[in-house]
Amino acid sequence: MSTEEKSAAPRSLAEALRVRDDVSLAALLRSRPDLVTPVPTDLTQLATRAGTRASVVRALERLDRFALQAAEALAVAVDPAPYEELLRLMAGDEGDPAVTAALPRTVALLREQALVWGADDRLRLVRTARELLAPSPQHPSPTGLGPTVREATAGMSPGRIQEILTAAGLASTHDSVSAVSALGELFGDRKRMAALLAALPGESRDVLERLMWGPPYGQVTHDPAAHLRALLDRGLLLPTAPGTVVLPREVALHLRAGRAHRTPEPVPPPVEAAATHRPPVVDATAAGQALAALATVDELLKEWDEGGPAVLRAGGLSVRDLKRTAVALDVPEPVAAFWVELAYAAGLIASDGEADERYAATPAYDEWRELPPAERWALLAESWLTATRTPGVVGGRDAKDRTLSALGPNLDRSAAPEVRHRVLALLAGLPEGAAPDGESVLARLRWERPLRGPRQREQRDDDLRGRLARWTLSEAELLGVTGRGALAAPGRALIGAPEPVRPAAEHEPEPAGPGDKLPVHHHRTPPVPAPATPAEQAVATAAAARLLAPLFPEPLDHVLLQADLTAVAPGPLERELADVLGVLADVESKGGATVYRFTPGSVRRALDAGRSAADLHAFLARHSRTPVPQPLTYLIDDVARRHGRLRVGAASAYVRCDDDATLDEILADKRAAGLGLRRLAPTVLAAQADPAALLEGLRAMGFAPAAESAAGDVLIARADAHRAPPRAAPQPVPDGPPVPDDILLTAAVRAIRAGDLASTAPRKPGAGEGAGGGPAAGGELPRTGAAETLATVQAAVLTGEALWIGYVNAEGAASQRVIAPIRVEGGFVTAYDHTADEVRTYPLHRITGVAELADDAP
Repeated sequence: MSTEEKSAAPRSLAEALRVRDDVSLAALLRSRPDLVTPVPTDLTQLATRAGTRASVVRALERLDRFALQAAEALAVAVDPAPYEELLRLMAGDEGDPAVTAALPRTVALLREQALVWGADDRLRLVRTARELLAPSPQHPSPTGLGPTVREATAGMSPGRIQEILTAAGLASTHDSVSAVSALGELFGDRKRMAALLAALPGESRDVLERLMWGPPYGQVTHDPAAHLRALLDRGLLLPTAPGTVVLPREVALHLRAGRAHRTPEPVPPPVEAAATHRPPVVDATAAGQALAALATVDELLKEWDEGGPAVLRAGGLSVRDLKRTAVALDVPEPVAAFWVELAYAAGLIASDGEADERYAATPAYDEWRELPPAERWALLAESWLTATRTPGVVGGRDAKDRTLSALGPNLDRSAAPEVRHRVLALLAGLPEGAAPDGESVLARLRWERPLRGPRQREQRDDDLRGRLARWTLSEAELLGVTGRGALAAPGRALIGAPEPVRPAAEHEPEPAGPGDKLPVHHHRTPPVPAPATPAEQAVATAAAARLLAPLFPEPLDHVLLQADLTAVAPGPLERELADVLGVLADVESKGGATVYRFTPGSVRRALDAGRSAADLHAFLARHSRTPVPQPLTYLIDDVARRHGRLRVGAASAYVRCDDDATLDEILADKRAAGLGLRRLAPTVLAAQADPAALLEGLRAMGFAPAAESAAGDVLIARADAHRAPPRAAPQPVPDGPPVPDDILLTAAVRAIRAGDLASTAPRKPGAGEGAGGGPAAGGELPRTGAAETLATVQAAVLTGEALWIGYVNAEGAASQRVIAPIRVEGGFVTAYDHTADEVRTYPLHRITGVAELADDAP
């Protein structure tokens, strides 16, 4: 490297950023969005922010395994390290073609993210990253390496160092520094080191091999055995504390053939296919699951139509209410929690806000039911994909050892949307119709975001991202995003993945068996970026709905009535038919065909809803493909005949009936004792119970009373009478700052460049002197008197020169700017502001001072 090139090499991260082009700066801000909030004033501030601990930790957590391994290798290399040394640490003495091929791209990635800077002959890891990744007794390195010889011998007596030098076969030196250097050179010389190790007893070499891959620390007694004494005498083990020894880094690297990691992983593990199915079968299966999902959510909301479970004081559903919901939906409790949370994320349920707070459907539910089925599903799917609330953690414990309840607080996991999208993107990278092997998906995710920390790598099965991935695979199947485990066409559109070109039907492969594993040989799944804005996600969701709509069967307008008081719906019903039938009959079984059963209670429910017997007869005759069975006709007529003979109103409550014998029968019934009934007139009874309790009590006694209003009219009880106030769906909890869009990136880069120009532009000698006569210090605003400021600006208007000014805005924020004055009038200067890249007007009284730029200023 020439002298000129050395002088031009950046001496700091700020200087390295300063020579980047705008595209590279935008890539840095895009990959580390925390750096752009707020926009740095100049490149020095950007470099400072990029080196803070919080930002560096966040950047390291987003590296893939090989990039993290490269950063860990740089942390144990000399500082600065040439690229060749990094390559030796990653590929070993013998070299690894895969590592050699992947390392340049990885170093470029680390440079792009400002974790590494400098030319290839002087690679430097950002100081904060080195502190986080370098080995120490308190924080062992994932490489398993210990301290260097220089670090391990710090504080050792000079005499002891000379003894080690002699035992290792080296000539003594006059000082400890040169002695340590000589010992380090010996351990780094492969040939001489091999000879030194060959002379050791086999037991001594066994000790070194046990410490070779870490942890590098071991325990010895005050009188170590001979094979340990041989290692200590030659410095192959060095004492760090009483009874503790460490394997020096140089010795470990020799034993490892130069590799910093036992197993470098330059290539991500492939996602394997466990089975494959014909794409039309996958789409049809997913459509069936989507239809079942709509029915389940609809059933849940109908179950809560008249007021759902009570809200716990701390928020959420009680364990008992979740069990009841699971029984009502005929699903396990974790699945019930998923459906409840999905409806909540979509804004279909919320707490009603009453004193006796309960969950209920929102007005958005009524609007949702009016949508076509495909659009209803698309809303649920988008809500699931973007929500940070995680049903899978329901039943677990929070940091204060409290049970996490469905719809309760502390269910947000900010990584959930990113993991869901990434899992679906990995599925999109498989051949169409291929269902993934779950473990290969988890292995891929662990490679893309490896766990950091001393014990986390041993707890892979408990990591959050792994659990989120498992939940994603099961929830996607429940929702119909996947079918038979493979990504369906609507699910592919939901994440914005391109639609694959399907082969002709006659060339489609036969489906593989469930035990067949089909390896996918590509190394990297084609990137499927998540939609950056809600508008882009809305476009993807609409595309998914369009693809799903043709897969749904046409809703039926008929049922099959049977003589055993049941009706069979051979498929999905039209909404109006399903609504009426859901009131008139009880669902007995669900599946491909739904079976409804008519009972006296269900018929009375329909009469309570305002329908007459004639309406019910006409409805059944109109929608049945079979004749209406006579037993069903008799059932409706019998219940209608008795319905409404008793009237219940508010006294607290009263009962009136034209047949006083019926009232006598009620009074004589022992079951009426708790209602507090007494006769007011031959046809009227008063009750202490409220009307609702009175209605239930009389129905339990076998009567069929009807509620009436104060005017004496029969009250019609509608299923959708109770609604929560309009509530917005819960907002996702972001996982850090959002990725800036291109417009913001362009503006941010321009502002940083302009601010850097203002802070680094050279000034003429003596320019910018303050009132005290001294020059303005670097980073400080220029200070000049009002008269001098006005004169300098007026002169710049005539000459067309640019000026460096200090400016304080109306909020009191100070900044440095480079301007080219155009005119001065009325106490204002109009100038082209290089900082903002536009013409602006500044009050002269807010300019703290001016300074002329040097002749060679840009």
